[in-house]
Amino acid sequence: MSRSQRLFDLLQLLRCHKYPVPAEHLAQQLNVSVRTIYRDIATLQTQGAEIEGEAGLGYILKPTFTLPPLMFSAEELEVLLLGADWVSKQANGEFSDTAKNAIAKISAVLPTDHVAKRREDLMRVASIIEVPEVTTGLSEIRHAIKQQYKAEIGYTDAQGNVSSRTIWPMLIGLFQQHYLLVAWCETRSAFRNFRLDRIQHWQTLEQKYQPLRSELLKEWRQLEGIGDKEIHY
Repeated sequence: MSRSQRLFDLLQLLRCHKYPVPAEHLAQQLNVSVRTIYRDIATLQTQGAEIEGEAGLGYILKPTFTLPPLMFSAEELEVLLLGADWVSKQANGEFSDTAKNAIAKISAVLPTDHVAKRREDLMRVASIIEVPEVTTGLSEIRHAIKQQYKAEIGYTDAQGNVSSRTIWPMLIGLFQQHYLLVAWCETRSAFRNFRLDRIQHWQTLEQKYQPLRSELLKEWRQLEGIGDKEIHY
C-alpha cells in the first residue's frame, strides 16, 4: 500500500468514529506500527486535517473537516446504488426524486463499462409492496424530530380506539409493511411506537422537549436491547 493511500485510509477510519480512537487500534486496522500512525497523524495535521488527540489518549477527526472527492470500490458503488434504488421505490415516494437524482449522479460519472452499471445482472431491488396511506407528510415529522418539537396527534390503535396524545417524536422506522414513529408519549409516560398510517391528526407544537433526543434514543435502545450499530439516526 502506498503512503498516500494509507493516509487516505487513515482519514476514513477516523471519520467512522465519534470518539477518540487509540493509535494501537488504527495501527492494527492498517497493518502498520504504532510509530507509523503517529507519523501519519502528524503529516495529516500539517496538511490541514483537524485531528485532535495525542499519543496514549487517542485521536478524533473534527466533524468540520471535509474529505476530498472519494473513490469508491465496485462493491461500495453497488451498495450505494442498490440502497438508493430501494429508497426510490418506497410507497409514499417521499424520497423518490432525491434517490433517483442520486442514482443519476453516480451513474453519470462512472465509465460506460463499469461493473456497478451492470449491478442488475447480479442483484435487483424489487418494488416495495403497497403500504397503507400516510396522511401526515414525512417531511413535517422529520422537521419536528430534528428540531425536537413536541407534537399533538390523534391516534387509532389496533382495536380501533381513538385517543389524543402529546408525544416527543424521536425516530422514523421504514419497514415494508408500514412506517413506525418511535416517540416518548406524555400520556402513557413511556416510549411508544406509532404506525404513521394510524395517525389521523398531527400538529407540531412550538414547545421543545428535553432531554436531548440523542439521550432519549440511548435510553430507548437500552430498553429495547438494540446495539449502537443496529440503528442510525
